[in-house]
Amino acid sequence: MRIREDMAMHITVLSGGIGGARFITGLLAHLDTLPGGRSAHRVSIIANTADDITLHGLRVCPDLDTVMYTLGGGVNPQQGWGRSDESFSVATELAHYDAGVEWFTLGDKDFATHIVRTRLLGLGYPLSQVTTALCRRWGLGPGTGVELLPMTDSGVETHVVVTEPDGERRAIHFQEWWVRHHAALPAEQIVLIGIESATPGPGVVEAIRNCDLLLLPPSNPVVSIGTILSVTGVRDAVRGTRAPVVGLSPIVGGRPVRGMADACLTAIGVETSAKAVAGLYADLLDWWLVDTSDAGLDGTQIPGGRGRIVATPLLMSDVPTTAAMAATALRLGLGGDGGDRRPAAS
Repeated sequence: MRIREDMAMHITVLSGGIGGARFITGLLAHLDTLPGGRSAHRVSIIANTADDITLHGLRVCPDLDTVMYTLGGGVNPQQGWGRSDESFSVATELAHYDAGVEWFTLGDKDFATHIVRTRLLGLGYPLSQVTTALCRRWGLGPGTGVELLPMTDSGVETHVVVTEPDGERRAIHFQEWWVRHHAALPAEQIVLIGIESATPGPGVVEAIRNCDLLLLPPSNPVVSIGTILSVTGVRDAVRGTRAPVVGLSPIVGGRPVRGMADACLTAIGVETSAKAVAGLYADLLDWWLVDTSDAGLDGTQIPGGRGRIVATPLLMSDVPTTAAMAATALRLGLGGDGGDRRPAAS
């Protein structure tokens, strides 16, 4: 039976931080326009946790927090990350003690999130349960129709191998490369520490297998969605789901919309183009949305895959524009091409 937009839907989204959070905001805004509003539907967000880092003895989860703050109405709207109306008294005092991390500044409100998370993790609760507890403060979680699921409860961290200006070759945490160096040091290798033993977090595989539509928003294809798909069993679950899979390109006109995804793509030897990124997901996608600046790809087949490429405006300039992007993704995924979805894996 084909799902229609006037029926209750379960939509699963694989998400990084800012780009994923902004897209999901638009998705929820679009669902509000449908019969019953967003409360009639279920949205499961599987978030990247390989960007996580320990600072000042506290566990910081940038992508989880960005999604949580954004959907809960507490994000800094100018930055797209961190808290709105933030202050930095603790960071200032740490600097006076010469104990600050000058390239990664946490705000006072943000500190509270990390203190609670670290305390609960120290008591033995897994990250998935801790995330559910934190989400309650933001009106997300069971009973709200929107659930935030860490990709894994296992410890995974993205590290980047670089050669420092002094000639020393070493691996640094992704956050140091991204925030401190602005990805200006060429990445010789991107390494996922702990990925071999990582297993999907509670509810992750079920949310993929049992949804009506699976969306890959315009998040970083290497260090956000790419890391989620690297967790053992996740890519197989996406490949085997009966749900249509629709992705949206983070590359517009040969350049990343924001951030430094081009540096990440260069590190893995992939061209910075909407077509090349589609190739990273070729075994998964039914539809790949590219911006109208890449309209030459419209109607063509995804390289190495069976899905089709569709051109549509993809700049998330405001919520209504982003909602229109989400509406297009739903129309394609649920209206589709009339063909049968591949059978689910056993």
